[in-house]
Amino acid sequence: MAFSPAMPIVSPIPANPLVDGRQSERALMVRRGVQRLLGEMGAAVLPELSLASGRRADLVALTRQGGIWIVEIKSSVEDFRSDRKWPDYRAFCDRFFFATHPEVPAAIFPESCGFILSDGYGAEVLREAPEHRLAPASRKALTLRFARAGAARLMAAERAGVPLPLPDDG
Repeated sequence: MAFSPAMPIVSPIPANPLVDGRQSERALMVRRGVQRLLGEMGAAVLPELSLASGRRADLVALTRQGGIWIVEIKSSVEDFRSDRKWPDYRAFCDRFFFATHPEVPAAIFPESCGFILSDGYGAEVLREAPEHRLAPASRKALTLRFARAGAARLMAAERAGVPLPLPDDG
């Protein structure tokens, strides 16, 4: 059989392993703004982190002080109303926030949670989240999960040839 230059090469490594394709454009826009805000605050952020419960958090942030925050992104009123899993995330963080964009009314989100408004270019914390500190064993387990997931994603991106800037280790 002769080689055909039009024959695609099948690779077990996706073109960009850092993109999973499950989020809507609007949710990604909110995520970009929130990630920028958290980065400016000095936090390391991982999107779509699987938790020990099997749930997947939209964003998990590890602050410079070692705090663990979860941000649940809601792209519409319907998205919020159909979600009954968000209370489960509180067991995996010190602070829990909702994040959305200006077209979703802030009044629908519980006062007992933090609230972040994002326009895709940046974001602002409009309501701080109350703190409920994780137990030391839970903190250690989640910090290890965060580190291992981040390292695995970095390795997958490197194997796929995705150019990544080296972060400041500070």
